[in-house]
Amino acid sequence: MFRPVMIGSAAMTFLAVSFSPEAAAVEVPPPDRVVIDVVSVNGSGCPAGTAAVSVAADNTAFTVSYSSYLAQVGVGSKPTDFRKNCQLGLNVHVPQGFTYAIARADYRGFAHLERGATGLERASYYFQGMSHTSAVSHRFAGPASDNWQASDVTDVEALVYAPCGAQRILNVNTELRVSAGTSDPSTTNSFMAMDSTDGSVNTLYHFAWKECP
Repeated sequence: MFRPVMIGSAAMTFLAVSFSPEAAAVEVPPPDRVVIDVVSVNGSGCPAGTAAVSVAADNTAFTVSYSSYLAQVGVGSKPTDFRKNCQLGLNVHVPQGFTYAIARADYRGFAHLERGATGLERASYYFQGMSHTSAVSHRFAGPASDNWQASDVTDVEALVYAPCGAQRILNVNTELRVSAGTSDPSTTNSFMAMDSTDGSVNTLYHFAWKECP
């Protein structure tokens, strides 16, 4: 897997945010433990054994960590490497009497984009049997070589909660794309990754909680 050598003074941090001032106020999380089972993992960005899910101790969020999620073009890449995706099916076990929605999603990774090259991160999530949530995309342009972050925030009135008393799989879909653009792919390599070598970079999904009637 291609990794560039970082030069701190030349690095530039990417940041893309879809933010609304009406962002959801999170209710007090349930006191009992939330457990998430990964029931399905599909996609070129998350081969078997390369994606892991963990829940925050205070039940306010959960993280998805990837160890092999990289899209690239140029030297050392295959024709199909320009796009990588991952589809996760998550069974979220919540304490009785509560339900949840996803109020915010923070996507992070590392990107090296040559001058003229571009990158794209795209994501959506939806509950099994319910209307598909529109995907949100964030675009990045070179030249730059540093960490990137993209955040999607949902308005209070737009929050979609899991049905009370019913177990629904939460489907989380993500995608990375890289285009050489006007850069020369025969002599350069551009990439976007949603992973890190030390495991410190992950995707964070923030819960919004409410009690069921």
